[in-house]
Amino acid sequence: MSDSVEAMQEEVDSFRQRYQLVQDMIGRVIVGHEEIIHGVLTAVLCGGHCLIEGVPGLGKTMLVKTLSRVLDLNFKRIQFTPDLMPADILGTNMIVEDESGKRQFEFQQGPVFTQILLADEINRATPKTQSAMLETMQEGTVSAGGEIYRLQQPFFVLATQNPIEQEGTYPLPEAQLDRFLFKLVVGYSSRDELNQIVQRTTSNESANIDKVMDGPEILKWQSMVRKVILAPHVQDYLVRLNLATHPNGSHTAPITNQYVRWGASPRGAQTLALTAKVRALLDGRLNVSFEDIRRVFLPAMRHRVLMNFEAQAEGVTSDQILLDILQFVPEKGD
Repeated sequence: MSDSVEAMQEEVDSFRQRYQLVQDMIGRVIVGHEEIIHGVLTAVLCGGHCLIEGVPGLGKTMLVKTLSRVLDLNFKRIQFTPDLMPADILGTNMIVEDESGKRQFEFQQGPVFTQILLADEINRATPKTQSAMLETMQEGTVSAGGEIYRLQQPFFVLATQNPIEQEGTYPLPEAQLDRFLFKLVVGYSSRDELNQIVQRTTSNESANIDKVMDGPEILKWQSMVRKVILAPHVQDYLVRLNLATHPNGSHTAPITNQYVRWGASPRGAQTLALTAKVRALLDGRLNVSFEDIRRVFLPAMRHRVLMNFEAQAEGVTSDQILLDILQFVPEKGD
């Protein structure tokens, strides 16, 4: 028994070392934004997708491109625009002619057939085009011409978007938002960070980036994450947090009834469980704590809580609602 525990602890230590190596490599290019980097890496190690929001110029695209240089995976980028069509993303059946002159339909794969897909400025495209990725993000497949095509695993969509208040943007459909594991909000850099950014980007310095983790290793760590223990009382805590976002429910927080139109789906609870397990491993533990749940609560839930008109009129944000829910829900349930 002790040998088994010792072997698992060695795996945990190896996980932490490899994670730190990837993080350090990204840090050679990206200045600051530690929590954003943590969020993206957490999504990768959980096998989920990530939505990164911020005004233009904050390094969202650079972060994803740097990650693609660190991970030994296929990488493609789609620049979303209002005239982009679903076939431009997924691919389409085209008539091809062979050497004998015989014509037949052949499926031409779109850029979604990769492992890391950068969906840049995803909310610049119309909802019709955004929705084309629903099946791909949930099932890892593309359906076209009566055939189902499977994507190579691991597969991640790392999407950037500008705040919806900006001109020329479209809110993402709720069904697609729910398929993102995390929504990360990128803020402005500090004075020291901005000095470093200017120094790095306006001189002849260039960061030396190596590929340090490949697909099989990522799949190995994804499997290990699921082995982390989630005790029943901790699981019940995250379930009650999820239920507290539902208006007029038995576990609803008062602020929810006032400002929330729709609460989090079961995917929200699943996300809390998986991402908290990553936090536990990074802390050297094989069991999830209450604090692990609280640390991932905002990025896991902020895009799953839809505000009503009263909240929009008063400028109340989903983050404010969620922070209040964290105060409202006790660790021990009835």
